[in-house]
Amino acid sequence: MDQKFATKAIHAGQDPEEVTGAVNVPVFLTSTYAQEGIGENRGWEYSRTHNPTRAALEACIAELEGGLRGFAFASGLAALDTLTRLLKPGDHVVAADDMYGGTFRLFDKVTRTYGVEFSYVDASNPENVRSVITDRTVMIYVETPTNPMMKLCDLAALGTIAREAGVLLAVDNTFMTPYLQRPIELGASIVLHSSTKYIGGHSDLVGGLLVTDSEEVAEKLAFYQNSCGGVASPFDSYLMLRSLKTLTVRMDRHCENAMKVARFLESNDEFRTVNYPGLESFPQHELASRQMGGFGGMISADLGSLERARHFCRSVELFLFAESLGGVESLLCHPASMTHGSIPTETREELGITDGLVRFSVGIEDVDDLIADVEGALQGIPSLSSAGVGSDA
Repeated sequence: MDQKFATKAIHAGQDPEEVTGAVNVPVFLTSTYAQEGIGENRGWEYSRTHNPTRAALEACIAELEGGLRGFAFASGLAALDTLTRLLKPGDHVVAADDMYGGTFRLFDKVTRTYGVEFSYVDASNPENVRSVITDRTVMIYVETPTNPMMKLCDLAALGTIAREAGVLLAVDNTFMTPYLQRPIELGASIVLHSSTKYIGGHSDLVGGLLVTDSEEVAEKLAFYQNSCGGVASPFDSYLMLRSLKTLTVRMDRHCENAMKVARFLESNDEFRTVNYPGLESFPQHELASRQMGGFGGMISADLGSLERARHFCRSVELFLFAESLGGVESLLCHPASMTHGSIPTETREELGITDGLVRFSVGIEDVDDLIADVEGALQGIPSLSSAGVGSDA
């Protein structure tokens, strides 16, 4: 039976438990498993290597992403760190220049020290990627949409480039989830998620996921997952499985609310720019409509100065000023000082991550209340002119 996405999210990898018939996958809180004898076991030996709760999650996310195998980790960065184990000294990676600050930190401060070279390019133009590929390139790594500027990468075009060059295309799909975007169907070899975000969806867990459509890559990832040990706990795996069951209805509401909030921000002269793929004014709106099944819940907007951003962030009430994103509650952050603080100032400014930029993670509250919260926070904000910036919004 060819099942639709919402059905797979509830049932894939989650058959009723064999002994009791429990509908939900139990939390197997065990570190080890009794074995019948030497070389005889029931498929389970040690919970760093295999755990039934984690295995159910890994099977589910692989099905949802259209991959062969999935792998669950203790954090998004643990997943990314395991991905970098595929690299060896002398390898070259082409990476998007607009990415989560923690990803850049891992690449630049950790992986690079082991002899891996990185070229950072504006991957929204596929030819920029193609132009820096060398005979030592082994991977292309991108986010789409990017964090926080919401720039898109044409995954079909990058998939073609990767295939022609014989390299891996790895895609951070955190902002979209497999409900709204499936990179493997467009040519990616590996998909990464910080499942802390939309897949967890309730701001109550930290986790990461990898999915691949290559058996060769899967065997390597399984080896490194077990060898390095940054695996997801059984309880966090259970929480992620619980959350996947409601992913479709949550993402529909995130998208609906974000579109209305983005339109409000765009119509308000207090914001110099608004970045949201669902807006017709967004430079890559056509690509977003073609590549994604919805526009997501993330928006960034520029208030023009640090002073104005500081006032706004202190004044919101429903939008909680906090790190992270993707929960049912709305969050607001200041990328330059929070999520992207590890990126050099001049690089941030080149990317458009100014001191006045704020990032909205639009939750599933009543959207009228969210808009009223933004409107209220703008009251008394220093004017663009008094803050020393032009008012050409």
